[in-house]
Amino acid sequence: MFDIRENLKKLPDTPGVYMHKDRLGQVIYVGKAVSLRSRVRQYFQKSYQSTSPKVRALAANIAEFEYITCSSEMEALILECNLIKKYMPKYNVLLRDDKTYPYIMVTTGETYPRVVKTRRIRKDGNRYFGPYSDAGAVNEIVDLFNSTYALKRCPAQKFPKSHRPCLNYFIGQCQGMCCPKDHEVNREEYMKNIDEIMQFLSGKDKPLLRRLTDRMQAASETMNYEEAARWRDAIRAVKALSETQRVTMITDKDMDVVLAVKDEERSFVVLFPVRDGKLSGRETFQIQTDAEDTRRDMVAEFIKQYYSQWAVVPPEILIEEELPEHALLEEFLSREGRRVHLTVPRRGDKRALLNLTRRDVAEMTKTLAVRAETKRERQDAVRLEMDAVLEAAGNPRQNRDEPVRVESYDISNTNGVDSVGAMVVFSGIDKIRRDYRRFKVRTVEGPDDYGSLQEILYRRYKRAVDGDPGFIRLPDIIMMDGGLGQVHAAQTVLNAMKLNIPVVGMAKDDHHRTRALVFGNGDEMDLRQHPVLFRYAGTVQEEVHRFAIDYHHQLHGKNSMHSALDDIPGVGPKRRNELLYHFKTIDAIRGATEEELSRVPSVTEQVARNIYEYFH
Repeated sequence: MFDIRENLKKLPDTPGVYMHKDRLGQVIYVGKAVSLRSRVRQYFQKSYQSTSPKVRALAANIAEFEYITCSSEMEALILECNLIKKYMPKYNVLLRDDKTYPYIMVTTGETYPRVVKTRRIRKDGNRYFGPYSDAGAVNEIVDLFNSTYALKRCPAQKFPKSHRPCLNYFIGQCQGMCCPKDHEVNREEYMKNIDEIMQFLSGKDKPLLRRLTDRMQAASETMNYEEAARWRDAIRAVKALSETQRVTMITDKDMDVVLAVKDEERSFVVLFPVRDGKLSGRETFQIQTDAEDTRRDMVAEFIKQYYSQWAVVPPEILIEEELPEHALLEEFLSREGRRVHLTVPRRGDKRALLNLTRRDVAEMTKTLAVRAETKRERQDAVRLEMDAVLEAAGNPRQNRDEPVRVESYDISNTNGVDSVGAMVVFSGIDKIRRDYRRFKVRTVEGPDDYGSLQEILYRRYKRAVDGDPGFIRLPDIIMMDGGLGQVHAAQTVLNAMKLNIPVVGMAKDDHHRTRALVFGNGDEMDLRQHPVLFRYAGTVQEEVHRFAIDYHHQLHGKNSMHSALDDIPGVGPKRRNELLYHFKTIDAIRGATEEELSRVPSVTEQVARNIYEYFH
């Protein structure tokens, strides 16, 4: 069992992010701390609990805590944001968005690249650096680059003959790319300056600091103290921005970090997923090994067994050392033309990320065995409760040592349009994401949830009966998102297919909380009397609801785009994208005149007329 008092003593006095969990292991609060030791201990002090009813409620539900160490408070800030978005904890109120933090963008896709501050990342071929929590330092450094190197600042790429340069050109803050008739800008020299800027933003700050220091000293020696102070402030901005924030790595691809941990009693592999450039959490897997197995062997076997279950593998996996049959493993992971690399980083951001995860794993191993024991206790508690549910449903299991396998289903649509079904799978408290499935409803029109549910259940179990390996494993029980109507709809399909699988519904109260399990005979199990089952059913219900809604939104968005533009004569994917890039929204296209539509480069007068007539 997780001993809170003992684990409080083991907390490090370092920056990091902590996650409070309830008895089922669900994350209920995520916070950051300059000192994990001081901050986490506060939640268990009565003087701190008395400050707020919310803190008292949170403290009463904390069954264990987990933490991830960071190199700085800024890293903790970014990681906290990522984890709050991932877990959406019950007691967190402020959910930050990426645009809270500024980035620096170098427009490398342009002939004369610009250096600008932005709050959004797009996959447009430009280079992004950040995010940075010090917005003031970002403003100063962008201004410094523009003034020091006289960079191009305007976004325009083409200039008419009558174009007049802006004020920046006349005060020497721009080299005047817009007026080549007056003089020719040396692009080779310009790109050398851009390369130097990108080197600094990549972490190589010494050349730029040396140049700024020389200028400050030169100004001071000539007693030009005002200019010296300006260079001094620039040096401060450079140093403030130089604190590398390794929690977010600006890259167009996902990656995983895989580390092995082995002691005398247990062996674990720890996986850190990086998605869209963000370190988004940590997963721990217990590995059965022999005494002679090395950490390299553990990582190699984990990679083969874990990633073989996934259709899509991240294009890069960071590891600590070369593996046996390294090249063969890369070939094994690479599928359908998608190359996967097993990388041992030696320097740069990836090396910094590897070091960050190493430090965190070192801290985590102090309580790893305790956490494994705690998870087993939660798993056992849920297993006993679910076995009682199976007994009540009249379908007791023969083998009660294994976790109960649960399938749950939900339907999502908008007034019957773009109706979809979702299936999620749990093995006890563990989500088996590789077995999740989603379905487009094909034969039912309109908002008919029962009919839609019966269609996807038939399709799912028909494939099991036909021997499809992706569907062949059957659940111990089906938990429907809904009440007696959903249960009867599911039982009708199962009975017709002669499948003996118990079905229960998860009914909600007026406050949209799961209140009871509903059986096919109309009996109900009040979950207020079963707190473990109450939390478990709520978790299953929230997961299947989330999975269904995500797919519906994705499908509905694609179909909305198609119906708005792709049915217009002369508008294909290229023109559609150019129209959206130019006007930003469908409403703006709908409100545009024929003349305004014709200003889009690829839109002819006839196509502009077609678009206007389509919307009017």
